[in-house]
Amino acid sequence: MAHQKKADEFNADRFRLLVEAVQDYGIFMLDENGIVMSWNAGAARLKGYTAEEIIGRHFSIFYPEPAKQKMWPDHELQLATEHGTYEEEGWRVRKDGSMFWANVVITALRDPQGQLTGFGKVTRDLTERRLQEEALRQSEERFRLLIEGVRDYAIYMLDPMGRIQSWNSGAELIKGYKAAEVLGRHYSMFFRSEDVAQGLPGQELRDCLQRGRTEEEGWRVRKDGSTFWANIVMVPMWSADGSHLGFAKVTRDMTESRRLSHLEHSSRQMNEFIAMLAHELRNPLAPIRNAVSILQLEQAPSTTVRTSRDMIDRQLSHLTRLVDDLLDAGRLTSGKIRIKPELISFNRVVSRAIEATRPAMDARSHQFKLDVPAEDLWVNADETRLAQVLQNLLSNATKFTPVGGVITLSARVEAGRLHVDVADNGEGISPLALESIFELFSQGDGLAASRQSGLGIGLSLARSLVEMHGGSISAKSPGTGRGSVFSFELPGAVLKTGGGDDANSDAGATLAVRMLVVDDNRDAADSLAEILRLLGYRVSTAYDGRTALESALREKPRAVFLDIGMPDMDGPAVLRALRALPGGSSIYAAAVTGYGSEDERTHRPDFAGFDARLLKPVALEDLQKLLAAAKL
Repeated sequence: MAHQKKADEFNADRFRLLVEAVQDYGIFMLDENGIVMSWNAGAARLKGYTAEEIIGRHFSIFYPEPAKQKMWPDHELQLATEHGTYEEEGWRVRKDGSMFWANVVITALRDPQGQLTGFGKVTRDLTERRLQEEALRQSEERFRLLIEGVRDYAIYMLDPMGRIQSWNSGAELIKGYKAAEVLGRHYSMFFRSEDVAQGLPGQELRDCLQRGRTEEEGWRVRKDGSTFWANIVMVPMWSADGSHLGFAKVTRDMTESRRLSHLEHSSRQMNEFIAMLAHELRNPLAPIRNAVSILQLEQAPSTTVRTSRDMIDRQLSHLTRLVDDLLDAGRLTSGKIRIKPELISFNRVVSRAIEATRPAMDARSHQFKLDVPAEDLWVNADETRLAQVLQNLLSNATKFTPVGGVITLSARVEAGRLHVDVADNGEGISPLALESIFELFSQGDGLAASRQSGLGIGLSLARSLVEMHGGSISAKSPGTGRGSVFSFELPGAVLKTGGGDDANSDAGATLAVRMLVVDDNRDAADSLAEILRLLGYRVSTAYDGRTALESALREKPRAVFLDIGMPDMDGPAVLRALRALPGGSSIYAAAVTGYGSEDERTHRPDFAGFDARLLKPVALEDLQKLLAAAKL
């Protein structure tokens, strides 16, 4: 017996030492009233109290005030007494007043006779786990709210069998069902009956599992029975242990996009047809024109033949013009029209346009008035296309001006821009028609148009050509029956005194300044050169240093725009070589660089010898300021 007693005491001591040494758990004893009777190292570390500070005090000291007011500590002891053990998680209080999330196990302790002798309590700090779980919960909640808030996409979950498990606002908006109407139902309800009969929903799920992701487009059905063209992405979902949880589906309504795509395709087909038709019509026009020319050479034709010949000639000219308009409409919509601006005489362009439209005006006894400056007017434009713009505007005025009416073409130059007005006292334009008068194939007012021939191409073509020159065009009218005015303006215009058509004379020197643009990036060089041309300068381009020097020798530019970072021969090297050429010291040199102020600190490009710098992409305002400051 003495031996057994010693063994029991030894084991008890070892157990006590073990408990006291535990650091990760607070392990302590309470008497039957909840008074702390023992205190291990883990409890001291966890709660902040030493054994001397806590032994003899009621364990409710570890509970938040609301819990104490509800007598929750005593209730825990009661539950442990009744059931032998009690476990919970909740907030507890440390000595310094800070809170921690604890897992608590209270065990009722009884003597051999079954009498309650106290309680054993084990507490573990789970604050970090709690924070992680809360962060995860909040993240999941934010993600759920995000998904719920998406309205342009139907986003929902399916279980492994294809039954709907979640439903966002976008799904409700696109498919027309509320969540209560679809949750738990099979997603095949969104397929057309013929697709369901072919087993497409099940095949979609199998393909998704096999491939890991599917994306397709096809018809889907809304609640009201209407169909829509949808883009559908589906991915399988897996748990951490690899078990299949279901599918995530994202559906987007592509009906409008599909309609626009079909319209674009139809438009391209129509443009191709128009171009082909115009080309085919030219074939029979050629021999007809030749036949008319033969008849015109016939000596002393009869009155009947002469009248018929002239009628064919007039109608043939009109038909040829329609074919040309058709061809230009096709080129315009396919982006094949290109302009080549250069310094041209506006007076000469006006003469060409009047010459082309004079027969039609004379046929209707129109009075034509021309109001242009007495000086020669020069403009940076494509001569053929500018003549086409004027001819289209004059032809339009001729169509809608009654017999004996007045048509006026006036022009002026203000601040380097050409302003042109073509006015008539004809049928005018209604406010509604003004909004669409420049659209392709627009006929303006239906009644007025029905009395005139034409395809509604001329004004649309005029607008496009003007805008390609960097200008703008507009129309105004006091109303139906009160005439109309078509106005356009172009940049790069100048007046010069004296006669002659010499574009290189001193009077046109402002616009005849020669520029050289050098950049190994062809698009960059060409686009900057085009801007300078539209501003009225004569511009050459070079894509490497050697070609730049050859061009400079040949063209003798007044100014050069040099890219800094070119291979082989960079901008500074080109500039040094240019300066060494005869007259090179007077060339105004602007560095065109992709290095901003931050980049310059690292790369330190050499700007020595340059008169100015421009940062890529070159802003028009910056370019104009440089040109003005340099007086170019």
